[in-house]
This record gives sequence, structure tokens and C-alpha cells, in this order.
Amino acid sequence: MSLPAFESEAREWIIATAARLGFDRVDDPYDVAVFHDMDHVEEERLLGEHRTWQRAKFESGYAALDWPVEVGGSGLDSVFAETFVRLENEHCPLRPHELFSVTMHLVAPTISLLGTAEQKQEFLPPMLRGDLLACQLFSEPDAGSDLANVSTRAVRDGEDWVITGQKVWTSGAQFAEWGELIARTDPDQPKHAGLTAFLVPLDAPGVAVRPIRQMSGGTSFNEVFLDEVRIPDRLRLGEVGKGWGVALTTLAFEREGGSDSSSIGGQFSQLVTTARDLGRDHDPLVRELMARVYLRQKLAQVDTLLDRQSREGGAAPSAVGSIRKVQWVDKLTAVSAAARAILGRDLVADTGVPGTFSWNAHVLGAPGYSIAGGTDQIQRNIIAERVLGLPQEPRSDRGLTWREARAAQPVSSR
Repeated sequence: MSLPAFESEAREWIIATAARLGFDRVDDPYDVAVFHDMDHVEEERLLGEHRTWQRAKFESGYAALDWPVEVGGSGLDSVFAETFVRLENEHCPLRPHELFSVTMHLVAPTISLLGTAEQKQEFLPPMLRGDLLACQLFSEPDAGSDLANVSTRAVRDGEDWVITGQKVWTSGAQFAEWGELIARTDPDQPKHAGLTAFLVPLDAPGVAVRPIRQMSGGTSFNEVFLDEVRIPDRLRLGEVGKGWGVALTTLAFEREGGSDSSSIGGQFSQLVTTARDLGRDHDPLVRELMARVYLRQKLAQVDTLLDRQSREGGAAPSAVGSIRKVQWVDKLTAVSAAARAILGRDLVADTGVPGTFSWNAHVLGAPGYSIAGGTDQIQRNIIAERVLGLPQEPRSDRGLTWREARAAQPVSSR
């Protein structure tokens, strides 16, 4: 099928199916939030709608257009998948939810690349149907930017592994059925070498999930506690001691996808509307700040085209994703700066004027993405060392095992 024919057919299917399923909610033109602020029931309802939509796509062959046929995809060029996503954004009024993005664009592709044949069969079809949602169990209180410093332990016990530890900042864990977890299996290896990845059922005995209230209002993030959680070895993802490579694969998918900000936070067009409504669109400072947003939004579109060319050439996710992530965060920061200049005191008090106080949710939420998926500082280190070839930063733990490095840390930093 030609691309124009596909686009016409897909548009017709999306419009008809969204209407049949009752997805008739009108998008709020003043919704500029980076993180949603919904109660548990409302969020559960939204996820239910996403599951229904995903199942409809699966049954009609639209769920994984550019995935290989052998893992449940349609085997089409990535341009078909990108066209379908654009049409979805235009004609399906579902609000996005990060857990679906993590499942479909991070965890599922990682399993597709690195999982066993049995794991692909067990996990990928239900993910594509929307029956199974998965989160990332990566960050810990002492292992955020320095992810390889994780202390969650996985100990071999016959054909099982027993996992104990704590994860934090886990998006969507309260609604997920499974999690992709990185744990330490050998503390007497250097920190990057003693890690192993697992797929963990979140309803297993010993797993406890506690939502974290954010300053922007919602509870997107969670703490996850694991107390002697027993899982079989068949749920190990990749080889023992090779978990760092699994983590990097998932993070590369996260950073490459991160620069697509089409549905997250405020956009240039919304800033223009707000500035015009308040009579600030001729202010030189406001115009300069909005020009910065426009430039960064255009750069993101260029990034998308470059990414498409790279994937069409068969390239795997790489450190270039860190460049895209930094650019995307710069765009969110630029949007916040412009909103503050346009609104002034209207940003901190709800005066009842439509489209004003709603920007408060963007300003409070945008800093989160300078941390999520690796801090800006870590991304710049990656770019410097892996893209530009600059010398590596000095490391005090070089040549030490994780246990030795841990013992050498000051007590206050543990």
C-alpha cells in the first residue's frame, strides 16, 4: 500500500473507531500540564480507555506497524507508524498516559530485542493488546543519576531469584502489572558489571507500591518496595551480570522518544494565544522568548526526521538520544520562561481568566523532565564522552568493586 492510500485508510479507521468507542471528549485548549493531576478513579478510567483503544488497534493491525512480523508487528517502514501516530494525535481525543508510553516504547522494544523466545511470546502479544502494562524499576534513593549504583539485591536460590530493595520515581507503578527491574547480583564486581535485569510481577508477595504526591498535584510517581520477592529464573531478562546493557537499551529508547513533545506540556501556538489574549504579543521580551520556543520546536521536528533516517538505515538506539533529550528539556524550559514573562502574577493566582493560571501546572511540572531519564548533567557527560569523544570524567570508584566503593563512601552519602 502506498503511503497516501495508507494515510487515507488509517484516518477513516481512527475517526470511525473513536466514534464507535465513544471517545468524544473535546481537547481542552488550555491544558498545558506536563504531568497529569487526576485522582485514582479518573486515572484508572483513562487507562481503561487506552486499553480499549490499544485492543482495537491490535485487532485491526495498527498496534505495531513498524515492528518485525515475527514479534507481532506489521513489518512496515517507520514512516507508516509515524503517520499513524500523527493521525491519532489529530483525531483520537484520548489524553496521553505515561504508563502506556513506557510499556509500548521502552519495555516492549527492550523485550523484543533482548528477550528469549518464550519471553517474547509471553509478554509482547498482551502488551500489544493493551492487556499488560509495565513500568521501569530502575532509580533508587542512592542511584538516580548514578544508576549503576543500584543496591537492590537479587540472590540466586536454586531456580529462583530472591529480590530485596527499594525503587523510587517509578511512573505508573500503581497501575502496572509488571516491571522491568535492574538489581545487583554480584556486589564483588565493579558496579556496572554486577547487575542483572528481571521482569517482575507487581502482584507478587513482598511487593508494595506507594504513590508520591508531586508539587504539580498528581501522583504519577511511586516508591516500590521489594521484600524477599521470589521470581523464577525464566523471568531474567538477558544474561546474568549483563543488566547494565539491558538498562542502557531501555534508556536509549527513552531518550530517543523524549524529544517528541507534541503531546506534553504547552506548545508555541498556546503561548501565542495566551500572549494575544493578554495583549502581551508585542512586548519585545515576550516575542524574543516565544521565538526561542518556536526555534526549539522546529529543531525537534528536524530531530524526528533525522531519527527516521537513522532507523530506516537499521541503526540501533545510541547516545545521540541524549542530544535529543537535552534539546527537548531546553524546549520545555523555554516554554516556562515565556509563560512567566507573559503572565507575571497571573501565574500564581487564579483570576478566572481562561488560559492563564493553567500555565502554573506547566511551570511546576517542567523541571521534572530535567531529571527524568537521566539528569541534564548526566546527558551532557554522555554527549561529551560518547558523541564528541572527550576524555572521561575522573571517577573515585574506578577499579573498585561495588562493595569496596560502597564501603569507601562517607556515611552521610549512603
